[in-house]
Amino acid sequence: MLFPKKVKHRKHRKGRIKGVAMKGAFVNFGSYGLKTEANGIISARQIEAARRVIIRYLRKGGKMWIRIFPDRPITRKGQEVPMGGGKGSVDHYAAPVKKGRVLFELEGIPEEKAKDALRKAGDKLPVKTKFVKK
Repeated sequence: MLFPKKVKHRKHRKGRIKGVAMKGAFVNFGSYGLKTEANGIISARQIEAARRVIIRYLRKGGKMWIRIFPDRPITRKGQEVPMGGGKGSVDHYAAPVKKGRVLFELEGIPEEKAKDALRKAGDKLPVKTKFVKK
């Protein structure tokens, strides 16, 4: 699973994800991509699940790029802990994504296989996605 080696601040505030992606909005490396149609937070586990689905389709041919990285710490308090007592400890890491961000890119496989792989990978993610070509 992906997580940062080092972080500047151990705990982050929640904040809100608004607007449309300005960077990472176009397919740069491969021929096909998976683009978000909504704002959201994608956890490292969800990225890993989508990656595994895509790898199953790539087998030995083709190349894949992951265009997002989970660098935002998500905290969680323990079960049955009373109110107060400060912020919980870091539970996992996630990647906040804006609408229009390209998450994965593929190269070196036929379009039909790429479309099928990215559609199945999109089913593993909490945001609505679409298949895009260069």
